[in-house]
Amino acid sequence: MRILPFLFFVLLFSCLRSGAKTIVVCPGCEVNEFNAALAISSDYDTILIKKGNYVSVNTQVTKPLIIIGQDFPVLDGQEKDEVMVITSDNVVLSGLAVINSKRGSMKDYAGIRVTDANNVKIINCRLENTFFGIYLSKSNNCLISGNHSKGANYGKSDTGNGVQLWKCENVKIENNHMEGHRDGIYFEFAKHCLVENNLCEKNFRYGLHFMFSDFDVYRKNTFRNNGTGVAVMYTKNVEMYENIFENNWGESSYGLLLKDISRSIISGNYFSNNTVGITMEGSSKMNVNNNHFNENGYALKVMASCIEDTFMYNNFRGNTFDAATNGELRENLFKYNYWDKYEGYDLNHDKIGDIPFHPVSLYSMIIEQMPYAVILLRSFTMELLNRAEKSIPGIVPETFVDVAPLMKQASQ
Repeated sequence: MRILPFLFFVLLFSCLRSGAKTIVVCPGCEVNEFNAALAISSDYDTILIKKGNYVSVNTQVTKPLIIIGQDFPVLDGQEKDEVMVITSDNVVLSGLAVINSKRGSMKDYAGIRVTDANNVKIINCRLENTFFGIYLSKSNNCLISGNHSKGANYGKSDTGNGVQLWKCENVKIENNHMEGHRDGIYFEFAKHCLVENNLCEKNFRYGLHFMFSDFDVYRKNTFRNNGTGVAVMYTKNVEMYENIFENNWGESSYGLLLKDISRSIISGNYFSNNTVGITMEGSSKMNVNNNHFNENGYALKVMASCIEDTFMYNNFRGNTFDAATNGELRENLFKYNYWDKYEGYDLNHDKIGDIPFHPVSLYSMIIEQMPYAVILLRSFTMELLNRAEKSIPGIVPETFVDVAPLMKQASQ
């Protein structure tokens, strides 16, 4: 991270504040404890913590301060409580190593908690062995940037989320690395937030999880090797651009799970090597366009409860099954997608297939009803069934059809 320009900026900012001073904390200094520095500080002072180990059990930051770590000093919660709690507006944290919060079932203990505080910036910090990493509640206009949070790896029930937002607005989460948590990033009642350029991997449940969080944008993130890549639930007006969903494998794993979501955009994303690329249930008025589905188990699972969704200019290549559903789809549009399994023709050379394409195969419907039939995958028997269905259609859903399939891949 560009930490030196940032330090110059915050130090200059602190000097411009009338009467602001810098307090140095180090093992051999006159001030050798973080809590002691907080006690003698005034509003808008800078606390510079030099390399070393410092006990920080439920440390309260109750005034606007700039707190900077030099060479990542360690703030240790000793598994007794939360490490740091911020309840003041206009606090900046940078360059700290935060470790060993308490874990519990009755309270969401965090490495860094921000409560009822606005304009808080948490930048370039390292968190390890914390129950929850960074937890914001009822806090707006905050920045979480360049942090690395690694969970305790005890298991899903003993690990909280890397970043959690509850009842927050206008929070930017960028360039962070979240791993080994229950969810890498979790939103609940969080609105008008931006999630950008983050890496969420090896989390037990979701890389990113939305609940009741509207008008958010997430783009250019990578979600890999999670229980499930991303889940967006009970939400509307979410924009999802240019993300990578890869290697999210498991019995109930998806690159992207959508449940009861409406009026949202999924565009320019890559879904590769997932059990299912996208699963949609109860969605409406979704715009799914210009995405790549490569070598997934299922590219799409679109349940019959989905209505008025549009799928255009997507590329489907190398998937075991391109699509599956549990009933007749109504009022959804599939058009101008590229399917590598399409065997139609283009007599008028307009680059659009002259006959529609039905992406749901007979075998995929059998698998949905009898999962153990997967042992017949790529067998001669299943090939005969699929060929028979193409010759005498009538079993696969007639309404799940691309009315104008592309002969070549859609340009992105």
